[in-house]
Amino acid sequence: MNTPAPQTASHARRKVATLAAWSIPVALAVLALKAAAWWITGSVALYSDALESIVNVIASAVALWAIRVSYTPADADHQHGHHKAEYFSAVLEGVLICVAALMIFSASWEALRAPRVIEQPWQGLAVNGFASLVNAAWAWLLIRTGRAERSPALVADGRHIMTDVITSVGVIAGLIGAVATGFRILDPLLAILVGANILYQGWQVVAGSLSGLMDRAVSTEEGLRIREIISMNSKGAMEVHDLKTRIAGRATFIEFHLIVDAGMTVRESHEICDRIEEALRKEIPSVRVIIHVEPDDEAKLPRGTAAVPFA
Repeated sequence: MNTPAPQTASHARRKVATLAAWSIPVALAVLALKAAAWWITGSVALYSDALESIVNVIASAVALWAIRVSYTPADADHQHGHHKAEYFSAVLEGVLICVAALMIFSASWEALRAPRVIEQPWQGLAVNGFASLVNAAWAWLLIRTGRAERSPALVADGRHIMTDVITSVGVIAGLIGAVATGFRILDPLLAILVGANILYQGWQVVAGSLSGLMDRAVSTEEGLRIREIISMNSKGAMEVHDLKTRIAGRATFIEFHLIVDAGMTVRESHEICDRIEEALRKEIPSVRVIIHVEPDDEAKLPRGTAAVPFA
């Protein structure tokens, strides 16, 4: 039997959508600060840092769109819902990150050929440092909430911003060294390192999202927990086999075959299924359960092997 999709908690939906919406003005504010730091100093490393913030603005807008689409109820054309929309957002964000990295490499090459003098370095670094503190706090909030609400788009956005924070810290440290030593070539070299790190992070985001689009199963730990929940709530059944899982955004899909005595009534088997489904819904957010009930001659294990064993 197939359970209807449970109602999405309006509170969780509002929380995710609100954070996604606020990511845009936060990203614009950070971009303005980093652009000001670059304008003050003329540093190509700070330019690369500001360039990544442009990607943050675009990615935040795409993430907001994807989250809103993912919460759209199932319809005739998308009968299992729109949860995977968030993966497309994460893939696009990863591609944008890689494009930003290539632009940084281009600017760095020009600066290597003609190293520039960094003007007013301390003022620029102070502005950039403040922007990084804002970014770090916001990234932590996005990742924490995205994991709690199982939102790939929110987590991807938070991880991207956290990458920006890490690279900013490296840029600030490196520029302090460049100013202290007078080696102007350190500026474009830092920008190249920033670009390489951004390129790697972009690939990580894309790879993780493609895994989700390919219907990745739950983790081993989560799979064992699902088996335990089913076993604890299967009293009256004889066996469970062909358990399959997949993750689509915040939704977890679970399906399996339940073996019952051939003489059991439809109502009795239905009650067992209801009990299992209710237990899974209590433990796993946004779960979708499909149970195929079969008579005992379809069992894969000999009788008496264990209490409701898995085949």
